[in-house]
Amino acid sequence: MRTRGGILVANIIAGLALGYTVSNIGFADYAELNRMFTFQDLRMLLAFAGAVAIIVVVFAVLRVRRAPGRIHAGVIPGAVLFGTGWAISGGCPAIPIVQVASGYLPALVTIAGIVVGMKLCRWANTRYFHLDSGSCER
Repeated sequence: MRTRGGILVANIIAGLALGYTVSNIGFADYAELNRMFTFQDLRMLLAFAGAVAIIVVVFAVLRVRRAPGRIHAGVIPGAVLFGTGWAISGGCPAIPIVQVASGYLPALVTIAGIVVGMKLCRWANTRYFHLDSGSCER
């Protein structure tokens, strides 16, 4: 199953399972995301915190170490833009795909915004910022 086709099939199956799960527990619902960002309902926020706690324990058990280094110059503005877009649109880059698959067609606008934002970021980086892309791009 190490062939390109096998890996693609495994990724498709994992993506469908994740999308199904996210949709069924309500995490693809704009209202649910809005309640999280306005601290009206902490269910989703606690789920994220639980996931982070689990991965911290797994990393500690596996003794995963990362050499401390400088923070990439694009991390802070990128995080601010990502969080702002997530709060406004009700979805990180994967959630609008789940929303469209669930029949919520306004998420197409979010997907278009993601694509345009990626193109604008690459354009601005090559023209003005010249930030090292590090391991983010190939």
